[in-house]
Amino acid sequence: MTLNWTGLRRFFASKALLPERFLATILFTDIVGSTAKATELGDTAWTDLLAHHEHAVRAELESAHGREVKNTGDGMLAVFEGPAAALRCAAAIRAAANRQGLQVRAGVHVGEVESSGSDIRGIAVHEASAVMAAADPDEILASETTRALCLGNDLGFADRGEHVLKGLEGRRRLYAYVEA
Repeated sequence: MTLNWTGLRRFFASKALLPERFLATILFTDIVGSTAKATELGDTAWTDLLAHHEHAVRAELESAHGREVKNTGDGMLAVFEGPAAALRCAAAIRAAANRQGLQVRAGVHVGEVESSGSDIRGIAVHEASAVMAAADPDEILASETTRALCLGNDLGFADRGEHVLKGLEGRRRLYAYVEA
C-alpha cells in the first residue's frame, strides 16, 4: 500500500488557505447629511464633532460586545454575535448621535461572511449596507432574517414593506426596529 503524502499536503494546505467563513450579525451606521453638516460647520468643527461621534459609537459597541470592523468615514461597520445586541446598540448609537445634534441611519442583517484580515466581506455585507441605505433618518432597519431571529426577544418591529435593494436580486421585506 502506498500513500501519496504530496496529495495530502496539498489538500490540507489548500484548506488552510481558505478564508474563514462564519455567521455574523452585521451593523452598518451612517450619519445622515454628513456632507451638508461638514460644509455648515467647516473642516475643524466637523472633524471635532466626528471624533466625538466615533468615540460615542465605539463606547456603545464595547458596551454591547460588538466589534468594529471599519470606519466608513461618516459611519461604522461592526459585527455582533446576535441580532438583539446589534439592534439595541444601533438604538444607543442613534441616541448618542441625537445628543450631538446628528441623525444616523442604521441597517442590521444576519448572514455568513468571510474574514479577510480584520475586514469582512461577502454578499451578506452588501445586503446589510443596502438595508442601511434604505433607512430614513434616525431609522434602524432590519432584514427579515434579522427579525425572525429576534422572535421571542420582546423586541418591537414595524413592517416597512418590500424593497429592491441595490445590487441584489428580488425584493426584500424590511422592518424598522421600534424600541418598546
